Amino acid sequence: MRAIFSGGDFFEGSRWHEGAWWVSDIFGGKVLRISQDGYATTIAEVEHWPTGLGWLPDGDLLIVSLKDRRLLRRGREGGLSVHADLSTLTPYWLNDMVVDRKGRAYVGNMGVDLVGGGNPAPTTLCRVDPDGSVDVAATDLYYPNGMAVTQDGHTLIVGESLGNRMSAFTIEDDGRLTNRRVWAQFAPTPDPATLTMSLLHQMDFAPDGCAVDRQDRLWIADASNDRLCHVAEGGEIIREIPAPAGFHVFSCALGGADGCSLLICAAPSIDPVETRGRATLFVETVEATTDES
Repeated sequence: MRAIFSGGDFFEGSRWHEGAWWVSDIFGGKVLRISQDGYATTIAEVEHWPTGLGWLPDGDLLIVSLKDRRLLRRGREGGLSVHADLSTLTPYWLNDMVVDRKGRAYVGNMGVDLVGGGNPAPTTLCRVDPDGSVDVAATDLYYPNGMAVTQDGHTLIVGESLGNRMSAFTIEDDGRLTNRRVWAQFAPTPDPATLTMSLLHQMDFAPDGCAVDRQDRLWIADASNDRLCHVAEGGEIIREIPAPAGFHVFSCALGGADGCSLLICAAPSIDPVETRGRATLFVETVEATTDES
């Protein structure tokens, strides 16, 4: 594992796109494009904290604006505009996002003010169509977080950080989500009445950001246990990579010229004060001979 970039405040929403890594520095309020040799370019500045990233079929970049619950659109010339306002359909701050090949964005949210002491509760997942229209795609999710779409474009997999599980949905032709099912259950899902923010750090497996490989298995950042896990449908953990010493991991992406590089977003804490200037991006090579790319 090698560090390719450091000095950020808190990295999330990692992606590989057009020959480079892309990440949101949430607390730094900016989206970065980072070359394979670690050279960073600021692509956008987002006052209300950027998180999930994705691209429309025309190449425009979509950016989740966390605190004001909006989805921003960055055109090729660099200007930012509001693509969609999700504030009326989400109870609290937005979280991660995935955009499918047809330009439909699936966006999670935190549900309640966890940092301020609110008790977690199941919440919604929204779909934003390419024209900016918004609808609730699913309900009763336990802190929907990292998401991925399978290689055929027909299945959405959602990490439920407070549910000890990954859930899957069939993506219908019109973007609706149907046939909800458990993709991987790592431990029993807690009773909603027992949920607290502190429980997030005691989960058997708290899925955060994830990346799908060519065999539709997932690399998942386990935010509670300082590791990345390569997981097959059904919950088998094929391989574990421990977080670098002194760090927690929150997001990952697969990319590189041969698709065999795993980007790891790490920080010493989730506290903005403690992480300032200390977040780091690492890359681990995933051997193609083991079909892990």
